[in-house]
Amino acid sequence: MENDVVIPSYARIALDIASRIANGELEPNKKIYGRSILSSEYGVSPETIRKSMSLLADMEIVETKSNSGSIVVSVDNAKKYVESFGAQSNPRVLRKKLSELVKKQAEINQQMMDAVGSMIQMNDKCSPANPFTNYETAIGNNSLMVGKTLAELNFWQSTRATVIAVRRDGQVVLSPGPYFVFQENDILVYIGDVSCISAVDHYIQKP
Repeated sequence: MENDVVIPSYARIALDIASRIANGELEPNKKIYGRSILSSEYGVSPETIRKSMSLLADMEIVETKSNSGSIVVSVDNAKKYVESFGAQSNPRVLRKKLSELVKKQAEINQQMMDAVGSMIQMNDKCSPANPFTNYETAIGNNSLMVGKTLAELNFWQSTRATVIAVRRDGQVVLSPGPYFVFQENDILVYIGDVSCISAVDHYIQKP
């Protein structure tokens, strides 16, 4: 039943922010509050806010720049986004369309997880001619990576390794991106040549 559809919090927050842009509360070319402020305002994690802003960026309502946050770029697109989901007049249309988007996103995520899972399970015996192999390393509680993002750590510049996924509590986070915050016991899944293994181990073990 449509009334039983559960809309993800990031989608509800994205719609609310779009409404605030549409009604003029958030002005064009102005930077939107940081993720920490928004996460406190909406009572969710920074990762949820990141997903909300990513959705708005896909709709060309905001523009997100590395290390610069998100900027309002289009009031018209915000209005179209709000109107297209009938937020003001038909909540059932909103629930249905958001449910369809979430379903499509879940299908895409599953395909990505299957692909990355296959990559993770590969070993150099499967492709001896390939100089790049997948490796995994756990993050200890004293590591400098705990509580920081890839952007803050300059991980690739320091190790020449590219993080393609993170294992956390039995789940796989694909392509974590520059704002992903690492936690204790996360397992990095990365690719690179053999020389990057010692660099990554040394980097992760830095106190």
